[in-house]
Amino acid sequence: MIQINKKSPEQLPSKSEFETYSAFLYQHLEEYGDAHVDIEKALNYALAKNGKPGGFILIAQKNQTDIAGITVVLNTQMDGFIPEHILVYIATDSALRGQGIGKALMEEAIQQSSGSIALHVEANNPAKKLYEKLGFENKYLEMRLTK
Repeated sequence: MIQINKKSPEQLPSKSEFETYSAFLYQHLEEYGDAHVDIEKALNYALAKNGKPGGFILIAQKNQTDIAGITVVLNTQMDGFIPEHILVYIATDSALRGQGIGKALMEEAIQQSSGSIALHVEANNPAKKLYEKLGFENKYLEMRLTK
């Protein structure tokens, strides 16, 4: 059975928990991941550090101790023309994939969010099918200018 716990600005993780979350995401995001420093920035944003708007982190545990999956959702402070939330990371333990953990995390993220949710997914990411089943649709083509 999967248990999902929420961490937010109102319920901060300990320093060791934060480091565990960062390491888990770095390892299990695999080719869809980012550098440790960027993962930590997103976690700090979700926890409303350094004046950021906050959000939440969901931690799925299979046996009350080991992390089975994590998702990170950020508040955008927008309303309507930009979704109120952006799901920046979702990862499941590579040894536990295919057991519904990602789906459980997505359903909980949808329930915990007060408005629309955006996420970026690469066209070849197998998780794209799950997002579509949950009602996400490809509304725009994203273009970026990276400086």
